[in-house]
Amino acid sequence: MELATATVLVTGSNRGLGRALVGALDAAGARKIYATARNPSLAEDLTRGDRVVGVALDITDPSQVETAAAQCGDVDLLINNAGVNFNVPLMGSESIDPTRTEVETNYLGTLRMCRAFAPVLAANGGGMIVNIISLLARVSIPAIGSVCGSKAALLLLTNGIRAELARQGTHVMGVLPGPIRTDMTPDGESLPEDIAAEVLRAIADGEEEIWPGPMAEGVRQGLLKDPKAVEKQFAAYLPE
Repeated sequence: MELATATVLVTGSNRGLGRALVGALDAAGARKIYATARNPSLAEDLTRGDRVVGVALDITDPSQVETAAAQCGDVDLLINNAGVNFNVPLMGSESIDPTRTEVETNYLGTLRMCRAFAPVLAANGGGMIVNIISLLARVSIPAIGSVCGSKAALLLLTNGIRAELARQGTHVMGVLPGPIRTDMTPDGESLPEDIAAEVLRAIADGEEEIWPGPMAEGVRQGLLKDPKAVEKQFAAYLPE
């Protein structure tokens, strides 16, 4: 995809990787960027006239997703970045509610966005969907095991819609980074700007799946060589 001619919608653009993606797309000369967030005032500093436009969007709210698809009918690149992580284990948390919210946001919210914007992309020539996932889709860290299931579901969702939307000419890419240094993960190994740069490179190259960052690439190589050894390695990170 030619970024200079793209009209892009980025979810969760008020922080972390989403904010970095908007900045990188702007610097790359994207034609128009919709910077969406539940509270668009938190991304207001990113807006620039008619070129970078703030949009209120909660991907767990069907009416807001439908409204966004109707208002942003010129989108040909959808970047699904919004997600949540409560950093809780599967067995030790007091309530199952955090897991339910992670599934509702990370999996069902992304599915809702793909379903709503697939017709928009088709009308605009096919376009592209990029789903920001995580290496947690392929390995479980027991200390935060709850979010891993929603990420695994998101990876399979990405693979599934890639097959379903190929017939309308929509390219689908999955991004499986390691920990990104944000306010949610202050000790993350990779800077959001570095991951954003890798995502834009992969968009331009038309890749289907990338594992940006040293840790992600190490896990990818380990899974190719000995998946059970990788599982046992991460199984050592148990809840306290």
